[in-house]
Amino acid sequence: MSYVFYLFNLLFFVILFGVFSQTILFLMSSCSPLTADRQANITSMLEQQADRVMALGEWEERWQQNKIGFHQPEVHKMLKKNIDKVLNGRTGVRFFFPLCGKAVDMKWLADMGHSVVGVEISEKAIRQFFEENNMTYTEEPVPAIPGAKVYKNSEKNISLYQCNLYNFSNSIEGHFGAIWDRASLVAVNPGDREKYAALIISLMANDCRYLLDTLLYNHDLYQGPPFFVPDEQVHSLFGSSCGIELLQSEDALVDKRNWGLDKFLENVHLITPKSN
Repeated sequence: MSYVFYLFNLLFFVILFGVFSQTILFLMSSCSPLTADRQANITSMLEQQADRVMALGEWEERWQQNKIGFHQPEVHKMLKKNIDKVLNGRTGVRFFFPLCGKAVDMKWLADMGHSVVGVEISEKAIRQFFEENNMTYTEEPVPAIPGAKVYKNSEKNISLYQCNLYNFSNSIEGHFGAIWDRASLVAVNPGDREKYAALIISLMANDCRYLLDTLLYNHDLYQGPPFFVPDEQVHSLFGSSCGIELLQSEDALVDKRNWGLDKFLENVHLITPKSN
């Protein structure tokens, strides 16, 4: 009796395994065209925004006219939530802020004992950062970058460079242990993303942990900036030399309905050199 029971169970599992295998193969085959369609759709969307260009003067004008809805008066919640993963047990980390504006995140990190280096085109934004945070600062030229200035507060170890981001390099301030990119990749001209990624990678120390905030929305309803950056392009830009982990995806449609959007997702990625 037990022998018959054993054969019956064996036959049952063989049949079940066969059905399961065929199901998996069917799902894999049915997903392939969808993946191809999605890739084609992403390519089409990227091509449509490739010719979107914001001149540096336009950004400076926005600051002069106080059209800075992208500025947040409080520390970004995504940074707060993921700060432990960025620090990874380290203290006294050197942070880089591309297109830093007057982000209060910089003081928050400096108050924790970290040093901060930022790059920003608007002199007004830099001065406002120090003045609104009641911090004294010095101002001096940057010999390696004609026309550039650096504003420093030595007490908090904050240095903000007023210059074109692409004129900045690791020969100026070396490499960084962390990068917080909250509104930079989504602000640069879409056609410059490869150049931008190359710069960011060149600034990363071997133990760098790069926190990248990207946005997803229907590009037919809003042209940007901020520009949408699909996850697939994040991997295309950084995946050859870095590991990429999606830490968080959150619906951020609140206060964006006046852009005519029906969906607005905010994704946060942790990017680290593969040498780690």
